[in-house]
Amino acid sequence: MQNIFNFSPGPASLPHEVLKKAQNELINWNNLNVSVMEISHRSDDFINLIENIKKDLRELINIPSQYTILFCQGGARTQFSAIPMNLLYYNETADYANIGHWSYKAIEEATKYCKPNIINPVKKKNGIYYIQKMQYWKLNNNSKYIHYCPNETIEGIAINEKPIFNNKTIIADLSSSILAKEINIKDYGMIYASAQKNIGPAGLTILIIKKDLILNKNKKRKEIPSVLDYTVIFKHNSMFNTPPTFSLYLSGLVLKWLKKKGGVKYISKINKKKAELLYSTIDKSEFYINKIKHCNRSITNVVFHLKNPEKENLFLQKSQENGLFYLKGHKIIGGIRASIYNAMPIEGVKKLINFMNDFEKIYA
Repeated sequence: MQNIFNFSPGPASLPHEVLKKAQNELINWNNLNVSVMEISHRSDDFINLIENIKKDLRELINIPSQYTILFCQGGARTQFSAIPMNLLYYNETADYANIGHWSYKAIEEATKYCKPNIINPVKKKNGIYYIQKMQYWKLNNNSKYIHYCPNETIEGIAINEKPIFNNKTIIADLSSSILAKEINIKDYGMIYASAQKNIGPAGLTILIIKKDLILNKNKKRKEIPSVLDYTVIFKHNSMFNTPPTFSLYLSGLVLKWLKKKGGVKYISKINKKKAELLYSTIDKSEFYINKIKHCNRSITNVVFHLKNPEKENLFLQKSQENGLFYLKGHKIIGGIRASIYNAMPIEGVKKLINFMNDFEKIYA
């Protein structure tokens, strides 16, 4: 079988050794002679699996005891609705930063439950896009929280500065950056992430939230569905309804793999190195173009165009023939997108760079 490298933005590639372990355990998990997909989610074996995932997450991200971990379904999109439904009472508002596509989608949902204060910090100067520093964001004094997506996968633009807003609850969609670089969880009231980038397969969304945001609330919307109610999910240990058992199992394997590698501190260095190599290749070339200011470039989603757009389809065809899969940019902006999450080895990035150099020599 051809040795391929999968640059898909999500569902993304998983570590090969994780897939091999899952393959070996598929019909006999934990010596039970059945698959993990077949056992009760309320059994002691599965509850132990859940508790181990929480333990590993707490160790990897240094999650303090005042935060709880919730496992939800429906992807991050569901949280676009669940967040204002849980954290805003009628007529209350929140700040929403419009960084890119997924930020905008969160804003669209929020408008169904409140009138959000929309911040537009993405600016353009001399053809280069950048994000205005947080200190210049115009916040609403009455807002209950600030929501933003630090890494936009489609545009390849990112906020890399530490969030500091006095007396404000900060909520971040970390779907594409969780576990990829170090963060201080204490900077946030809540972070959430769909699994299919750096955690595991699609079907699972992880919430890490301060307990005081969901408990002891005197005011609560009456119409919130129980399956989206953070208090209900918390009280039922994320098992109000049947959880995505196989997604949880595989995610647990990925967390073990990451701990074995050296944790987030180690993988962050590798991710930065991968991104530096790829951006350096683009910047040195007159054939490839990236229009994001250096300080706002994503380390997980490298987006670029060919100077001659008519050659992009040929680039995609030839790259796949060379074992470099799923490099096509999102339909909104086109171009090329290399998603280099944790499971992408540095060898894959180097192979892509070599291909880019060879392609430029032939077709420039």
